[in-house]
Amino acid sequence: MVQVFGGAVNLRQVYDIAHNMGKIETHTIGGEEQTVCVHRKGATRAFGPGFAGLPDDYRPLGQPVLVPGSMGTESWILLGTTESDRLSFGSSCHGAGRVMSRHRAKREIRGASLRQEMEKGGIAVRAGSMPGLAEEAPKAYKDVDRVVGVVSKAGIAHQVARLRPVAVIKG
Repeated sequence: MVQVFGGAVNLRQVYDIAHNMGKIETHTIGGEEQTVCVHRKGATRAFGPGFAGLPDDYRPLGQPVLVPGSMGTESWILLGTTESDRLSFGSSCHGAGRVMSRHRAKREIRGASLRQEMEKGGIAVRAGSMPGLAEEAPKAYKDVDRVVGVVSKAGIAHQVARLRPVAVIKG
């Protein structure tokens, strides 16, 4: 990291939440409170302000939702809304989503060219292999801004910040 960022680096984890999980939760279904197992495949929690299960720091704001784009495009931070429970069992997407399989991306995209293009755009790249890099190419993913726009317009989560990548580490 020091080589990439050019000096002492003090990194700390700010927030982490799993996706592709099953959780026992209570939700209103057909007007009745029910305890159910919510399996979020390709999704993450997006509970709104006041949700009792949120840590004290997040309860007044709502659940932070991290929505990565691709390794070469912006990502988003959202906050769950009071309507998210009713609309989606308090769930949101956890990424832009693929439009191209990993196999197809490796077939169609040259990792070395992609690396060069990303570095020209100001993104430092470290990759274990060029085929591995190619399978995560930006054009293999949906437009994250459009995906987040749908989530926001539906009332599931509010847009808070759009983040530009400065480094990519692909194992």
